[in-house]
Amino acid sequence: MDRQMTTATIGSTVINRETIENLGGTITEYTYFEPTEEKMKELSQDLFSKNWNKIVVGPCVEGAVFEVRFAKEPKLSYLDGYLTVDLGHWHFHLCIGPHKNCPSEELRKNRPVAKIGFYEMRGGKCGGGRSWGLRLWNGFGDQLTTVFLPSPFLSDEQQVLPEPKWERLELYYSLREKYLGEPRPENFKPADAPDVNPFLNGHG
Repeated sequence: MDRQMTTATIGSTVINRETIENLGGTITEYTYFEPTEEKMKELSQDLFSKNWNKIVVGPCVEGAVFEVRFAKEPKLSYLDGYLTVDLGHWHFHLCIGPHKNCPSEELRKNRPVAKIGFYEMRGGKCGGGRSWGLRLWNGFGDQLTTVFLPSPFLSDEQQVLPEPKWERLELYYSLREKYLGEPRPENFKPADAPDVNPFLNGHG
């Protein structure tokens, strides 16, 4: 697995970018921003309150991918650094801020989100050859979760679209504009993107 780090300046903000050549032949490009408690609370609202019906959530690691969709808007609460996303019959907790009620100083420091980045993955068959979203890690470097943002190739119900709808990348670029200070492109379609939906030829 090869990694290449670069930096860019947007306004007065220095942005770290990383390109990873994955073992399976895909390429993932990350753009990171500082996961302050204030930003994480605001992002939680943007994702789970304002756009709950557009996202898919769950860990995405080699050997396991959890893809959870919401059937209704979840109830959000926050206590001692932990965000709770509650749908009644199931819920999950995510440490997004300082966690004080912990006997171990090492755990207290490393449980919260320590790194967060927007990503775009290219290549391979899964995801129609492309995927857009956010990924979060704790201080130990463990992935906490991935948030899959709307794909031009799939509907909100995860059904294959007859042709790509590039306007579905609006949420991805709107969030990048808000949290990175990056201007939205006039055309959401990547220059090297296909004109037909790759999912129509099958995926796996």
